[in-house]
Amino acid sequence: MKNSIILLLLVLICSTSCISVKADITTDADTYATEKNLAEAGIRLVMEKQEIAWNQHDLEGFMEGYWKSEQLKFYGANGLTLGWDNTLARYKKAYPTKAESGTLNFVINDISKIEGDNYWVMGEYHLKREVGDADGVFIIIFKKINGEWKIIADMSC
Repeated sequence: MKNSIILLLLVLICSTSCISVKADITTDADTYATEKNLAEAGIRLVMEKQEIAWNQHDLEGFMEGYWKSEQLKFYGANGLTLGWDNTLARYKKAYPTKAESGTLNFVINDISKIEGDNYWVMGEYHLKREVGDADGVFIIIFKKINGEWKIIADMSC
């Protein structure tokens, strides 16, 4: 009888202890998913702002999505352009008026983490223009710099 009472007390103590303990468990998968969702939202926001600026023929505003550095790389049909200033000059030469720049629409097909705060974006661009429509594809590399998502490399064709 004494053993039964001791056993019953142990069961009660263990069961109430287990019931009163509550753990908030987050997994690496949860953390990764949250980080990826936040990154995707930030990157999409940059690209939406770029569309708005482009559609107002505001090329400087469009370039705000790019890393303002001489290490920025843009690769297109005319080869490699290095640096923010040179990339802006390239855009101004290729799209001097609203007739050439037209209305831009991005289609984002994939956003994937490379490592750390580096992501690539694969997609399409569509320009509706007075001088004739233009369509193409791109791979853009984004990096979070000083808390902001910036394009550090762009390959569009």
